[in-house]
This record gives sequence, structure tokens and C-alpha cells, in this order.
Amino acid sequence: METATPFDFKKNIDKALSDRQLRKNLRSAMDMLVAKRKAVFPDTDRLERLRHAGNAIRRNALNKLPQLLQQLEAKCAENGIRVHWAETTAQANQIVLAILRAHDARQLVKGKSMVSEEMHLNHFLEDHGIEAIETDLGEFIIQLGHETPSHIIVPAIHKNKDEVARLFHEKIPDTPYTENVEELTAIARNTLRKRFAEAKVGLSGVNMAVAETGTLVLVENEGNGRMCTTVPDVHVAVMGIEKVVENLCDVPPLLQLLTGSATGQIITTYVNMITSPRKSGEKDGPREVHLVLLDNGRSRILSDPQFRQTLLCIRCGTCLNHCPVYIRIGGHAYGHVYPGPIGKILTPLTEGLERTGELPTASSLCGACAEVCPVKIPIPDLLRRLRLESMHENTCGVVAGAGFRKSLAETLIWKGWALANVHPLWNRIGVKAAGWMGARLPRVGPLKQWTRVRKAPRVALKTLHERVREEGVSDDQ
Repeated sequence: METATPFDFKKNIDKALSDRQLRKNLRSAMDMLVAKRKAVFPDTDRLERLRHAGNAIRRNALNKLPQLLQQLEAKCAENGIRVHWAETTAQANQIVLAILRAHDARQLVKGKSMVSEEMHLNHFLEDHGIEAIETDLGEFIIQLGHETPSHIIVPAIHKNKDEVARLFHEKIPDTPYTENVEELTAIARNTLRKRFAEAKVGLSGVNMAVAETGTLVLVENEGNGRMCTTVPDVHVAVMGIEKVVENLCDVPPLLQLLTGSATGQIITTYVNMITSPRKSGEKDGPREVHLVLLDNGRSRILSDPQFRQTLLCIRCGTCLNHCPVYIRIGGHAYGHVYPGPIGKILTPLTEGLERTGELPTASSLCGACAEVCPVKIPIPDLLRRLRLESMHENTCGVVAGAGFRKSLAETLIWKGWALANVHPLWNRIGVKAAGWMGARLPRVGPLKQWTRVRKAPRVALKTLHERVREEGVSDDQ
């Protein structure tokens, strides 16, 4: 579902920070996820070797991306999977709609898919008279509440069981109020069970696609993904083009990193490896499998040697779990599909800085995200690069809206700063003026915002050189 109101990041932040229950829910959930990740990777040396391997696998895939995508298409076609290419989300939506109409489907059961969120697929299908039913428990919860996911891995992480209990009681007919987690899960399962049987088409995301074998890899814990991909006669998989890997042997290291980083598991309950539709003599599985490959700006990002590192991401969400900003404001404050540190890079790269340029500024650059990223994305470096792009026009041509923050006043301030640090005379004059002003530095504009939560600096009346000379020590000593 698209954002109903204009994006106002500062307003969203203030709203999130004033919601005590939200902050309590996030703190509890993040502490649990961080602890589980730490427990599953107790050997830091082994983890570092695994991260290096994951980084190498993903870099290799990006370096060979055009060839691997062609190989993937050929192998999928050989296996009986129909491949569709979409340059934009609008094209991807039309492809999915055409498949649904070809089978006269009025319902679509969906497994968890961030790409479908990127496409705003549910909203699009609703406008065309088709009901999209989320079957992942977290997605099912937020769909009942008419919300969007607040986390890449745990969509309803911002809600506690009491809030879920009230939602089920109010939204699901004849549902008694209960706060028992097992009972709530059973209610969702019973509600969704008949939907699987009725649906003609199921949709899923793709965690990895193997070019060597034409295999679609999907990991999950609830079994809903397996139901969506096997019970309906038609399975549609949607995938960003960067998710391809070269060989089947690349999958195990990435699986270890993905499941350990995302949920603190050695492996998820279900690992689905889909290579073809139902074959002759097989008793279950879809009769058709479609793979929709979405670009949506990824080719453009790939063309930049530094920004292409964004495409290494395996969507584990661990950068969110360790981010001091995300932990305090949650995912909805970001106002877009991808929240947290990786979202602050991916969103401006795909949607432009003019609309989303505030996102990269919402970071302390503490480096926690880079320290835990399983494929070693240098997130702080990329955030700094985006901040630089927002001040300079046409530096690379990759980021739309570059230079939107550029202003004459700030340009003159920095030129003055450079002048004062290049010419000793102007440096002495500037230092003297600052010392004379002391604590009377102007507190307007950005300085007012800065000193609102910090103590204003007081410039000393005398410089260190002057004080040393007064003590009788020469500059040469």
C-alpha cells in the first residue's frame, strides 16, 4: 500500500519517539534478535571467514550479473519455468495481473515478499478487483490492521501480543479475545487454511536464484511459503535481478549467513528449492511456475563502483536490529518500503534524493550496521556518499536529485572556511573574532537546532599559541 500522506520524516520521527508502547515493543524485540544472532555465531573468527565468503559470492554474482541472468533464464526455460522481465514496478504489476486474468483468478495467496511490497502489488491488485491475501503470520497481522511492514524480516515487530489479540478479536468474525500466543497462531492458521485450497494462484519472493541449475530458493519458518508454492495450480515468484548466484554450492554459505543473521537460527524450518512445475507422475506442486525479474533501478545502481555494493544485500534485516536509530523509531517512520540502514541507501538510490534525501541524515554513523552485515556492505561509507551527492550536482549521474541541498549560503560558508585555513592572516583574524565573541556565537538556523540538545561551544579568548608564548615558551620548542 502506498503512503497516503506526503512523506514528512521529521514528523514521523517525533510521532514514533512519543509512542512509549512502540519503543518498548521495539526494544524487547531487538534485544531478543541481537541475542539470538550472537548465540548462533559464537566463534567470531569463523563468522568473519563466513562473511568474507558471503561477500565474495555476492561480488562474483554482481560482476557477472548480465551473463548469470541470461544463464538463469535459459536454465529456467529448460526446466519449464516461464521467465518475465520487468524494468519497472508498473511493468511487474501488469505481468502478475496478466497471469491472474489468464487463469480467471480473483484471489492471490501470498508468501512474504519484499519485492511485492516494492511493487505495491496488493494495492494495485485491489484496484483491479483481485484480493491479495497475505499468509505469512506477520504480514497477515499488518494486513488486518491496514499497515505496511515495519521490518524486512519481522513485519509486525512493532506490535505486542496484546495488540495482536485485540486486532484478531475486532477483525476476524466470531473470534474470541485471547492473548495466548499458541491460540492466536491457531486462529490465523485456521483462517488461512481454506484460502490456500480456494486460490488458483500463489505468489512468493525469492531469496536466491541459482543460474547453474535454474533453481529458486525460498526460506521460511511457517510453511505458508510452501503452501503458496505447491497448493495452487500456478506459482508466481517475484525477484530483484540482483538475487541471482552463480552455482548451487554458493547457496549453503549464504543460507548460514541469512538465517543466522535474520532470526538467529542455524537453518530455517523450511528451505524450498523450486526447479520446475509439477512433473508427470508427481502428486503435488503447481502446473505452472512463473519468475518475474524486476530491475527498478538496479541496473543503474550496478553501474556505480561504490553504490553497487548496496546490491550485495541478502535482506537479513540484521542492520536494522543493531541500528540505534531504527530501534527508537521503528520502520514506519521511514515512510518507505525498506527501512533502517539499508533502506536509507536503497530508497534514495531508487526513488531519488529530492524526495528521500533526509533518510541518509538519520544516522549516527556509529558503524554497528557494517560490523554485523553478513556480506560486509560498508553502509556508513555509502551513507556519507549519499550526503555528499545531496550537496553536489551531477557528480556521477546515478542518483536522481543530486545537489538538492546545495545553497549559496552554505557554499559561501565553506569557501570562507577554506580561505581561513589556507591563508594564515585570515586564520588569525577568524580565530580572534571567534574568541572575542566567546559564548555569544549566534544561535540561529542550523546552530539553533544543534544547540537545542547540546551545550554550545565556547571559544577561548586566547589561542594556544598565545598562551604558550605568554608562558615564555617559543614556538620552536
